[in-house]
Amino acid sequence: MNTHPLLFIASIFGFLAVAIGAFGAHAVKGSIEPSLYVVYQTGVEYHFYHALALLVLAFAPERLDLKMIKRAAIGFVIGILLFSGSLYLMALTGMRSLGMVTPLGGVAFLCGWALLGYAALTSGRR
Repeated sequence: MNTHPLLFIASIFGFLAVAIGAFGAHAVKGSIEPSLYVVYQTGVEYHFYHALALLVLAFAPERLDLKMIKRAAIGFVIGILLFSGSLYLMALTGMRSLGMVTPLGGVAFLCGWALLGYAALTSGRR
């Protein structure tokens, strides 16, 4: 796999993490209740961590199973969209029922990390 598409995806998610975080600090912080702002910040935090994880995957050693790396990347992307996205929406709309989506994103993050670990463990078997 050419790493450029994954590097591009990582750059988009990194850009969005910074932009959404800045928006939260300057436009959201004073306009929502403090507990919802903490929820928003949690979304930004996990978004940024996993944007960095995507960046690492873009430079994963070629000896790792490419299929597992791609699947791990998909897990991180889905996790950002569901976990962080649901937290952003919950904080901005006040609809706490959106929190039911958040664990699905958490599971996607866990799958991404597990797939990366599997790729690392099986790298010598190829």
